[in-house]
Amino acid sequence: MFDTKIIGGLVFDGSGTAGVKTNIGIKDGIITEVGPCEGDALETIDASGHIVTPGFIDLHTHYDGQVSWDEELKPSVNHGVTTALMGNCGVGFAPCRAEDRDKLIRLMEGVEDIPGTALHEGLTWGWETFPEYMDALDAMPRTIDVGVMVPHDPLRVYVMGDRAVHDQPANDDDITAMKKLTREALNAGALGFSLGRSDFHKSSDGEWTPGSEAGKDELVGIASAFEGLGHGVLQAVNDFDMLRPGETFETEFDLMEAFFRAGGGRPGSMSLMERDFAPDDWKNIIRRTEAMNADGLDISFQVAPRAIGSFVGLNCTFHPLMAFPSYLAIREKLLAERVAIMRDPSFKAKMLSETPVTLAGPGSPVPPMVDMMIGMFEQLAEKLFKLDYTGKVDYEQTSETSIAGLARKDGVSVWEKAYDLMLEDEGRAMIYYPVYNYTHMNYDNVLTMMKHPKALPGLSDGGAHVGTICDASFPTYLLSHWTRDRMSAGKDGIALPRAIQMLTADGADYLGLSDRGRLKVGLRADINVINYDGLDLGVPKMVQDLPAGGQRLLQPVSGYKATFVNGTQVIANDTVTDARPGKLVRGG
Repeated sequence: MFDTKIIGGLVFDGSGTAGVKTNIGIKDGIITEVGPCEGDALETIDASGHIVTPGFIDLHTHYDGQVSWDEELKPSVNHGVTTALMGNCGVGFAPCRAEDRDKLIRLMEGVEDIPGTALHEGLTWGWETFPEYMDALDAMPRTIDVGVMVPHDPLRVYVMGDRAVHDQPANDDDITAMKKLTREALNAGALGFSLGRSDFHKSSDGEWTPGSEAGKDELVGIASAFEGLGHGVLQAVNDFDMLRPGETFETEFDLMEAFFRAGGGRPGSMSLMERDFAPDDWKNIIRRTEAMNADGLDISFQVAPRAIGSFVGLNCTFHPLMAFPSYLAIREKLLAERVAIMRDPSFKAKMLSETPVTLAGPGSPVPPMVDMMIGMFEQLAEKLFKLDYTGKVDYEQTSETSIAGLARKDGVSVWEKAYDLMLEDEGRAMIYYPVYNYTHMNYDNVLTMMKHPKALPGLSDGGAHVGTICDASFPTYLLSHWTRDRMSAGKDGIALPRAIQMLTADGADYLGLSDRGRLKVGLRADINVINYDGLDLGVPKMVQDLPAGGQRLLQPVSGYKATFVNGTQVIANDTVTDARPGKLVRGG
């Protein structure tokens, strides 16, 4: 007898081959048959008219704090994710001494836009060392599996204390200690080590991240902790513009190459995206990485299936009006009060006659990119888009439907158009700003990145940037847009079997998790049953469900008939069940 049978679905096994109409039998959390499955079952799922896939693996999330208090792990669980990797971008909460907790919270609040009040109230802090952190996670029930990487920033703070954040290099003793602690974590089952070097990453105090200060000796010393190990990956996020005098893209990439080469031959990955102010860097990253791989390394690219974009509005973390003096005078008021004031024509006229002030700078948590967005708003308005509240987000629009296009149509300035749009829906209306991956107002270059043989779906930031980004929906978007909607519109896309392979087997192989990522007898029953034709994303909504009343964006999704983690159903018709089969995944 089976515990569960999934019958009549079009099964894609994750290998990249075409789907086959067949059945799947599950017993004790394991796939025991792919075929007729003629035996009885305690439960039968009719997957007729649906596709059946392995559970998705999200390689780039930031649930590091949320995972200690939240069993559901929304929104990732709602998008078919059954395994989520945390500890990305070099930020996290272990190792950590009690006196450094606030420092790491301020770092996570600034870098990943997670409310510090929610972290202060929600984090359980039942650990100091990284193995203790893993044990604490292992003891908690949750919907999906999670894995962790050692993040550079807390490691550096743990070893160097205040010196880690005051532009001081690590000495030999520091490097030895960081290497030892990294090895200790890897031996305990950590899935890798991550670092972040981005001009968008600052603490809530406006300080650069500790890891941004690291030099070659430090990065090489830490990476050498992987020597002789049979598991673990190295992950880097780098904008290649955290440059000091005399440095260039090439010198910064030399540092990344030294880091990866010191990793004992272990696989690695690097973020890959197109940025307006350095539009060819993504091509240079590919060029340099292909040269490394030709010389024996195994480095992949973490790519996004759409723009790395943000939602801006009066109810979000950022918006284009936030630097006007008149708005700054009312910014602390409740949303309804701000909306009432802003609807006064005299206030509007006064405010739009002003010059925005600078918000970033020393001591400010606001990233410089926000000042750039506001200072260049008239040019950027060609690629900022009003959300259609009829129920669907169009992430690939043209300048005709942009804020600038709408302003031209109505004969008003882009500032006035943005002002009016953000007052809609009682101030809850949002504008979509594709920050990266939209330089040419289309996704042709995104497709080139995704079709690279070393491309891995990543950069969703699930659990992070909760007041401005809602990209945990990347897996759903990859399937619905790239394999269906874009191709239906006569544009190039990605074949469905390949997209499923990218979301499943490719991630499992990268992490060395041989027990998942494919629908094969003997592997874990991490499975999605999806109404492919009905798979759809709604407009993100701001909800207040974090500790201490913290708010975050959640995006409605439809199409997931069932998601199983280790044979237990955690999603039923797009709704999270009460089951909590998720565990901590340990490498090695």
